[in-house]
Formats: sequence, structure tokens, C-alpha cells
Amino acid sequence: MTDWDRWRDTHAPLQESPIGSAPMFYTSGTTGLPKGVRRKPMTPEQAAASARVGGIAYGVKPNEDQVVLMNGPMYHSAPNSYGMLAFRSGCTIVLEPRFDPEDMLQLIERHRVTHMHMVPTMFVRLLRLPDEVKRRYDLSSLRFVVHGAAPCPPQVKRAMISWWGPVINEYFGSTETGIPVWHSAEEALAKPGTVGRAIEGGVVKIFRPDGQPCGVGEPGEIFMRQMSVPDFDYHGKAEARAEAGRDGLVSVGDVGYLDQDGYLFLCDRKRDMVISGGVNIYPAEIENALIGMDGVRDCAVFGVPDDEFGERLFACIEPEADAALSPASVQEFLRGRLANFKVPKDIQFMDAMPREATGKIFKRKLRDLYAEGKLRAIG
Repeated sequence: MTDWDRWRDTHAPLQESPIGSAPMFYTSGTTGLPKGVRRKPMTPEQAAASARVGGIAYGVKPNEDQVVLMNGPMYHSAPNSYGMLAFRSGCTIVLEPRFDPEDMLQLIERHRVTHMHMVPTMFVRLLRLPDEVKRRYDLSSLRFVVHGAAPCPPQVKRAMISWWGPVINEYFGSTETGIPVWHSAEEALAKPGTVGRAIEGGVVKIFRPDGQPCGVGEPGEIFMRQMSVPDFDYHGKAEARAEAGRDGLVSVGDVGYLDQDGYLFLCDRKRDMVISGGVNIYPAEIENALIGMDGVRDCAVFGVPDDEFGERLFACIEPEADAALSPASVQEFLRGRLANFKVPKDIQFMDAMPREATGKIFKRKLRDLYAEGKLRAIG
């Protein structure tokens, strides 16, 4: 067996700092197939900037008394970066093996949790707890809760801030872009529905299909990037990387607009947009309304082929246990909140919808089930 010290001493010392490695994360693949994001090594300058951005977006500071509750899979890029920042910052880390709303409240009280990374689905399920359960636990230790990964309906955000106080923060980004956009609870109340505005190192631009920049309030494809994060390639898919880029920025297919103050608002994923009778319909708007209906545990709305209109809306609903829902009651609820052409005529109730580990719904798999004839509308 070779002695380590003797082997090391047979080599000349490096004259330059070694080049670091970088992990390769796969995208969620909720609307398309997952892609491996192979990131280039981070320079020391980028590492320093990235730590500052993490402190802003995640609220985790080095050498402070912080207790972090981890409740998401750390093979995903966001929980991984959050958990690693907490680890490097010397935080106490509490691991929740699987999210359960009341179990989370118990852990917060027991360990005096100060920081958490969450997704909006968790908010919805926490808010559905009985009032006596919500009042049972002391949550006063919470100082900074951040969420991302999916749009959060404004009414859900308001309800969480009302319950937990102004500790709810939100970022918007992706595995490819890092975190270019963020906002606080105060900003969420002042700008309902926003996902935030550019922070240090963040660049956001909106483009029309012809490549021209959009005006204020004009929806278009979102291109953005956190400049402290190294560039990347899609593993084995050079053409996909080239198609995603413009002006040094990256698109992952989201559609949205910037208001006059630079706040970003999402419409939907480009792939999810439904064109019915020549009219653009954004399913996210319908889902945000539907999640507020009593008895709806979760939902997904997507387009399916239609001989007359090109596409029509199909809604899958996962009801709460013992909920008495019908297609007619769902449609009546939505008609009171949306234009009639945005109300799905096809509705299917499902005991459980296909999900990834973060809780996000696989719309791609729902579309596949429809194409295979395994979804039967009862609307």
C-alpha cells in the first residue's frame, strides 16, 4: 500500500489554485423531460457574490444563532443550495423526512426553528389545518421563511403572512438561472401576485416572439440570470442550451411581464399556455382561483386537443377527504371569479395526482394519461 505522504511529496506543488468542480442537477421535468444542468466551476469572485445573494434570498447569515428546518429533497437544486448555505453558515439543521403540516408545526415549536425553505403547496396544506391545531403551536421563533419552485396564489400568501407575520419571503429562479428575483412580505402585500424584482447580480428581460423587448406590462418570454452563478450546458443537449439563450440570459419557458416599478409578474409556462379559439389562456390563473375553493386539495389545468377550438381546458382536481365536489359546483365557483371562456368544461377528480418529490404536479404525465385515454372528463 502506497504511503500518502511519500506519494504526495513526489509531486511538485501547484503554482495556481486548483479548479473546483461543480454538481450537475436535473431540472424538475414537470412539463417536459428533465435535463441535466452541468454548471461550470465557480470562480472565487462568483463564490463570494453567490454567498451574498444567498444571504439576501435565503436570509441565512454566517455565525448567527439560526435553526434551519429542511423539508425538501436535497437532490433538487434549491433545497440543496439552501441546505449547503445553512451548513456552511454553522446553522443547526433539523431534517423532516417527509412534509406533514402538523408535524412541521411541532418541529418548529420543539426546536425553536428560525429559518425554512418551503413551496406553496405546503402553505395550502398548512392553511387547511383546523383552527384549533393552528393555535396549538408556538411559532414565534420564526424569523425568515422563503418559498419558491411554483407560483403562490396571492390569497394564499396573504393568509400565511396574516398567520405567521411578515417573515414570508419569495424568490424566483430556476436550476439554470440561479436566483435573480426576490421580494419580502411587505412587497408581496404592496404588489399582490408579484414574484419580486431583480436583486444583486440579477438581470431580467422580457422579449416578444420576434426578439424585440416587451414594454411595461406587456407579457412575453422571460429571460433572466443571476450573474454570480456560473454559466452551464445541458448535458448532451448543446442545441437545447443554444435555444434557451438570448443576450447572455436564459429562458426556461416562463411567460410574464414587468410593471413600472420593475416587479415581475408571471402569467404561466409558455408550454402550458392554451390557445382556444385564437384566445391565449393561462392555466395558472385558473389554478390560482380553484385552489381557493373549499374541498380542493390541489389542482392542475392544461390544454387538450379540440376539433372546433384547437384546444380546450381540462382540469384535474385532487379533492380533500370527504369533500362533496361536483363538476357543476366547480364551474359555478370559477364563473364567479373568471371570465366564462376560462372555466374548464372537462373536469376529472383524482385520488392522487402524479408528483415529483417536492410536491410539484407532473403536468407532462397528466397530458400523457389523457393521450392514452386514461383520463375521463365528467364535466
